[in-house]
Amino acid sequence: MESFAGKIAVVTGGGSGMGRELVRQLAVQGCSVAACDINADTIAETAALVQGEAAAGVRVTGHHCDVADETQVQRFRDELTEAHGADHLDLVFSNAGIGGGGSFVTAPRQEWERVFGIDFWGTYHCARTFLPLLIAGTEGVLVNTSSVNGFWAALFPGAPQNAYSTAKFAVRGFTEGLIEDLRVHAPHVRVAVVMPGHVGTDIVANSLRILGVPDLERMSDAELDAVRPELVRRGFPAADQSPAELRKLWVQINADFRDKAPVSAAQAATVILDAIRAGTWRILIGEDARALDRMVRADPVAAYDWEALTRQAGQQAGQSVWDAS
Repeated sequence: MESFAGKIAVVTGGGSGMGRELVRQLAVQGCSVAACDINADTIAETAALVQGEAAAGVRVTGHHCDVADETQVQRFRDELTEAHGADHLDLVFSNAGIGGGGSFVTAPRQEWERVFGIDFWGTYHCARTFLPLLIAGTEGVLVNTSSVNGFWAALFPGAPQNAYSTAKFAVRGFTEGLIEDLRVHAPHVRVAVVMPGHVGTDIVANSLRILGVPDLERMSDAELDAVRPELVRRGFPAADQSPAELRKLWVQINADFRDKAPVSAAQAATVILDAIRAGTWRILIGEDARALDRMVRADPVAAYDWEALTRQAGQQAGQSVWDAS
């Protein structure tokens, strides 16, 4: 697929971050886009913003959808085919995802399953729902977003990432399993898996909001004190902070994750689209992802041996592996 002009794409998680940037860059390059998000306000904002800068003849629509619910995904499909007058799709980006469910042992079961439901079942539901529309076209690409945690299942020492990693491993395996499946049964459709490292997005704040933790900036002192134990459980240094300090810390954590990332959401979207044009099926984003990929492949047995990883990272990049990620 050398050009996106005149194509029709679906982007999930299009309300912010990489999803919004994929919508924007596709539309600028002449591709009509139907984007969805669990947040109705942000997806409406994306659609209005992008439509204003889209190429002539391009249509951008925003749809409210929780991809963990197959019925909602099917409704999204029906809405977009009507809105775009489409009988096929050319590109589907299953990009929606949240973090959380760090521990299988201590995290509530509902949180673990909510994260897995969005991150894996959302990808599965979109493939089930949209693959027939990709097959109905002359060429199509299904792009599933995994993560660096799709081949390395931790954040750093003392920070398990169980639900997220399990889902992202599943996304990677599901995507790789489709390579030969599509080659045999729908050779004009191909699949790609995206594995980003640290990309500057609002995933920290968005994930907590979806998991039921309100925006700390807008909470009263009493409300902050009520959720303090939950924040501590999630690893935030909230035990001894005053409410004012806690709000300031929260704003700083989110801003730093987004603004101090080695790769911006816009840069990540560009890498993805360039790779799709080039026919690449395995798309690593960021030097952190590439470094971890090399280290895990070099010695899979030592993948969770912190001393060994530190030595390797020091030799390769002059920093610890968890700093790199």
